[in-house]
Amino acid sequence: MSNKPTILVTGATGAQGGSVARALLKSNNFHVRCLTRNPLSDQAIILAAAGAEVIAGDLNDTASLKAAMHDCYGVFGVTNFWEHFEEEYQQGKNLTDAVKQSSIKHFVFSTLPDYYKLSGQTLGVPHCDLKASLETYTKSLGIPATFIHVAFYYENFLSFFPPQADDNGEYYFGFPQGDTKLAMASVEDTGGVVASVFDHREVYTGRTVGVVGEDRTCTEYAAAMSKALEHTVHYAYIPREIFAAYGFPGAEELANMFEVQRLFIPERSIDLIESYGLNPAMQRFEDWLLKNKCRFTMFSAKKQQSPAW
Repeated sequence: MSNKPTILVTGATGAQGGSVARALLKSNNFHVRCLTRNPLSDQAIILAAAGAEVIAGDLNDTASLKAAMHDCYGVFGVTNFWEHFEEEYQQGKNLTDAVKQSSIKHFVFSTLPDYYKLSGQTLGVPHCDLKASLETYTKSLGIPATFIHVAFYYENFLSFFPPQADDNGEYYFGFPQGDTKLAMASVEDTGGVVASVFDHREVYTGRTVGVVGEDRTCTEYAAAMSKALEHTVHYAYIPREIFAAYGFPGAEELANMFEVQRLFIPERSIDLIESYGLNPAMQRFEDWLLKNKCRFTMFSAKKQQSPAW
């Protein structure tokens, strides 16, 4: 067993947790212990091959969390609303309670701002508001913690919001962000920020750190996509009421999220500066686009589908 301090990474086979695990392994400053429900999954096996200790555990099982935290110096925590919905709060509470009971020296917890509070209690965004409640609960226990608020993923343009073909043979993406800047980052870059935070516990305990790779308008992002992907892409502002009425699961919640950002989060320049200080390898949007150009498969299809909206 390594003599280095041990950090437990939850969600290690997912996007954020995997990024953190890989960054900590690369830094080689800590022994990395990865929590997963399935130690025999492909991602778990890859992490083990890279030098991580992989251990079985579940956020619904507090006893397994306490066992996983045995002799740990630090814990990275992340919960997944889109997999568990309202159950996320209990899972996060289980994790935080286990951290408190295990006398962890540094808890880095992935949370988000309270959008309902930001909007003056008018617009609820459960996937943000639940994480904000977990942040408040963690603070109430006096745990030595740092909270990270990860911006809108670049990767969302490959999943939730891929460019859609319009009637003119051009492409667009649209949501209620308007002309307000939208903070974004690649989920891959979360780990580099978190690893630096763990390296500087005295500086970051008690603080909230935003993970931001870009802070630009959607029109600017569309222009960058047009150039990098060699297809005309434009941004279409879709008012909150129209977007919320689309009816797909989560439509109203996402509409509210963009509306709160449009009205109450004008920019995140300080987070942008700090992110690059903590992780100089943060990717600019154009660089990420060029790196992932082949994944934008809608441009290579022979026959385009009708616009989703």
